[in-house]
Amino acid sequence: MASKSSIDHAVIPVTALNCNFRKKLGLYLNPQNTVAADWRTVAEMMDFTYLEIKNFEKRDYPFEKVLTEWETRPEATVANLLSILEKAERKDVISDLKEIIDDDCRKYLERQLRKPVQVPVVDSCGPRTQEREGITLFDDPQGLIPETFDAFICYCQNDFQFVHEMIKQLEQTEYNLKLCVFDRDVLPGTCVWTIASELIEKRCKRMVVVISDDYLDSDACDFQTKFALSLCPGARTKRLIPVVYKTMKKPFPSILRFLTICDYTRPCTQTWFWTRLAKALALP
Repeated sequence: MASKSSIDHAVIPVTALNCNFRKKLGLYLNPQNTVAADWRTVAEMMDFTYLEIKNFEKRDYPFEKVLTEWETRPEATVANLLSILEKAERKDVISDLKEIIDDDCRKYLERQLRKPVQVPVVDSCGPRTQEREGITLFDDPQGLIPETFDAFICYCQNDFQFVHEMIKQLEQTEYNLKLCVFDRDVLPGTCVWTIASELIEKRCKRMVVVISDDYLDSDACDFQTKFALSLCPGARTKRLIPVVYKTMKKPFPSILRFLTICDYTRPCTQTWFWTRLAKALALP
């Protein structure tokens, strides 16, 4: 068991902090405070924009949403959270919650040390084994060779016309890439969330995210994006590639701001758009 003195908060993600800590931290930061720094100050220090903070204000418990959004970023470690609270002069919060923080961190480290047991899992969509079979159009019926793809396409229905163009430019040209388009390639009758996770993690080398105003309102796109980010913290494997194909009225999603994008909206770079995207997807 890790002792209090041996805990390195810099290697522990904020996702290790449990509900009890989050609830109590919200009690300190959610109320508007004219003396001490509240959640708005902390959100600014986490590099959220003014418009994002105004959007968080609509929530009953804004800091819980701030923390949920921030924890998807590569810099979201317990050490950085403590540093932000200290810079915001909320040492009272650190002092009062330190025991809970250290306890959550120790539990996280203990879980990491446990050897995983390979057993079937039963979820709301039925039994799940280590890898599902018969979920895509060209899966091997015997389950011997699962169908794989160069990229999973994350999109909302209103952007489907651009997805068709993507298929034309990347699959039906010399690039000869293989895209996973949910509406085309996934067999009906399967659990949407579980199958999406399976495809993103085990069947697809990368994920292209088609960003638009409609994307920002899609629960499915939100889930797929955050799941893919959790598989490649810090974008070390270039697993996730954001694409913008039309002008947006809403702010660009904050959880993707640290990634380089393919921008189809700029006439001066459209000539290179498909080549850049194809080269990125073709990487090993």
